[in-house]
Amino acid sequence: MSLADAFGEIGLAFSQTFDGPFFSARTIEQVDPVYDAGGSIVTPGGVGYRTCQVQIDSATQAMREAEGFVDTMMRFIVLASTLDGSLNTEARIEVLDGPHIGVWSVELIDRDPVAAGWVGRGRRG
Repeated sequence: MSLADAFGEIGLAFSQTFDGPFFSARTIEQVDPVYDAGGSIVTPGGVGYRTCQVQIDSATQAMREAEGFVDTMMRFIVLASTLDGSLNTEARIEVLDGPHIGVWSVELIDRDPVAAGWVGRGRRG
């Protein structure tokens, strides 16, 4: 078991026992079309979704001091073990339950020091 998986299990167990802080969510991303060797579209592009668990929290001081910060921005943590693949600023996160339901932008995304999650800032809308 990896460290990210261990932290994921702990986070999910804690959330189930105490009703949070990690809630069901999904990423919303644009998926590029797939072309064959002749240039014909094999699979059309569109919108793709991936499930995950996310915590929405107050922005850190470093996030507040970073360029482009707006007072409505919050910090989010996506448990890495609950998301298939990586995360970037082209995605949005839709929180499906809990106190922060809605679609959130993704900005300043990075892995936390032990690679247990994706940490970033964003705002609703």
